Amino acid sequence: MKGAGPDRDLETLGLREGGGALHLPLRVRPRAGREGLLGLRAGRLLVAIHEAPERGRANEAVLRLLAEGLGVPRSAFALVAGATSRDKVVRIAGLSLEEGRRLLRGILDAKG
Repeated sequence: MKGAGPDRDLETLGLREGGGALHLPLRVRPRAGREGLLGLRAGRLLVAIHEAPERGRANEAVLRLLAEGLGVPRSAFALVAGATSRDKVVRIAGLSLEEGRRLLRGILDAKG
């Protein structure tokens, strides 16, 4: 395997299910030139956003982008770890592990 490119194997993603929710680990790239759900890196979903990490704007942008990308209502998302870190964990209420994998697979397959 060359370089540190995106990984497409969902088995490497540290997804956890518990308490009627899915816990999704993220690696956030703030101040990015292009926004998007970029793939998997080191067991986390890589999310790029335009916003700077100031006054919670970046965290809100991450949750908005995830909601749009996964097609899940924004109200289902909550940041549960990493408020001031690039490594975060997001809780998605009402989403099973199987459904989360299906949605993420659709995003990753679309990236080619």
